[in-house]
Amino acid sequence: MSTIYDKLGGEPAIDAAVDIFYVKVLADDRIKHFFVGVDMDKQRDHQKKFLTFAFGGPSNYSGRSMGPAHAKLVQDMGLNDTHFDAVVENLAATLTELGVPDELIGEVAAVAESVRADVLGKATA
Repeated sequence: MSTIYDKLGGEPAIDAAVDIFYVKVLADDRIKHFFVGVDMDKQRDHQKKFLTFAFGGPSNYSGRSMGPAHAKLVQDMGLNDTHFDAVVENLAATLTELGVPDELIGEVAAVAESVRADVLGKATA
């Protein structure tokens, strides 16, 4: 069975998607302020490794888990569901722009939704 990583087209597709995604994010008034002062080359590289891992590709991701990685943004900057929704919307728009079929975009969105509670520091039932 193919992984989401394979279905998307592997490393070249992840690289293209992340590059386009951050252009959209940095233009989005709802969320761009979270990236002020962030080394975006490092951020893009980190995101590529994370998505490769999250979508079933080779694991070169060594970052923190979602809760600790975003806790300061939740606490100090008010990261919430509205911001998370904006990220998911930008990801879906990126994949649409790249010609990814809706069904596969749905699979990607499901992976994103699976980490929402962790990212936002919400206890899961």
